Amino acid sequence: MSVTASGTSAAPAAPLARTVRGSGPGLLLAHGAGGSTEANYGPILDGLAAGHTVVGVDWPGTGGSPRATGPLDADELADQLVAAADAEGLDRFALVGFSLGGPVAIRAAARRPERVSALVLTATFAHRDARLDLAARLWGELYASGAHGLLAEFLTLVAFSTEALDGTDPAALRGAIDALAAALPPGTPEHVDLVRRIDVRADLARVQAPTLVVTTTADPLVPPALQRELAARIPGARSVELPTGHLPFAERPAQWQDLITGFLAEHRATA
Repeated sequence: MSVTASGTSAAPAAPLARTVRGSGPGLLLAHGAGGSTEANYGPILDGLAAGHTVVGVDWPGTGGSPRATGPLDADELADQLVAAADAEGLDRFALVGFSLGGPVAIRAAARRPERVSALVLTATFAHRDARLDLAARLWGELYASGAHGLLAEFLTLVAFSTEALDGTDPAALRGAIDALAAALPPGTPEHVDLVRRIDVRADLARVQAPTLVVTTTADPLVPPALQRELAARIPGARSVELPTGHLPFAERPAQWQDLITGFLAEHRATA
C-alpha cells in the first residue's frame, strides 16, 4: 500500500509517498535517481517483505511523490527516511540504498547511528567522479531538451551490462527503451542535479552500523572503482561483487535479494 508522510522542512514542501509491505524487523529502502521504490525494488519487494516491515520512500517527482519546487537536499531526504520509520513505529531499522539512495542512506546512518541496525549499499557512491558527473549532466540535458527517446537509449546504454544487452532480443530491447521513454519521472532534473552535488565522504567514518557494499562489477554508470573506494572507507564494511550492470534488480534479482536478506539475517533490527 502507499501512504504519505509529512516533510520536516521546507524542501520538499509536499509530503512524500511511501510504500509499506510485510511485517517484522524494520527495513527502509532508498531508491536511485530517476527511479522509485517500485521501479528499483519491485522484483525483490515481496522477498524482502517476507521477513521485514519494508518501508520505501519515493523521492520528489517520482512514484507517488509530488515534484519539489527547488533543489533536493541530502539532509532532508535522509530525514524523510527516518520520519517514515517513525510513522510506521520502527525504533530501529536496517537501511538499503541503491545508486543515489546509497549516499542518502549513508547520511541517515551517520546522523542517526542509534537507529540503524545494518546498512546495505548497492551500485552506489560517496561522491561523483568525472564519468558519473558527465553521465548525470547528459541525463539532465537530454531530459530538458525533450529528446526522451534518445535519453532512454542513453540510459539503457549506461544501465545494462554488455552481457545483458547482447542477450536481449532486439524487438524486446526496442520495446523496453520505448517504455522507459514514456515513463521518465518529472523529478528527473532534481534527481540528477543531486547526483552531481551530493558528497558524503565525510560521513563514511561516522557509520557505525554493520555494512555490506555490493559492487556491480559490469556497471557502466557508477564505476566499480568508485564503489570499492566507498567500501574501503566505511569502518568494518564487508564487500561483495555482483557480476551485473547498474540494475541488479533487472539482471540478477534473485542473487541481489539473497545478498541483502542473508546479511540482514545476521544483523536483525527490533521494531
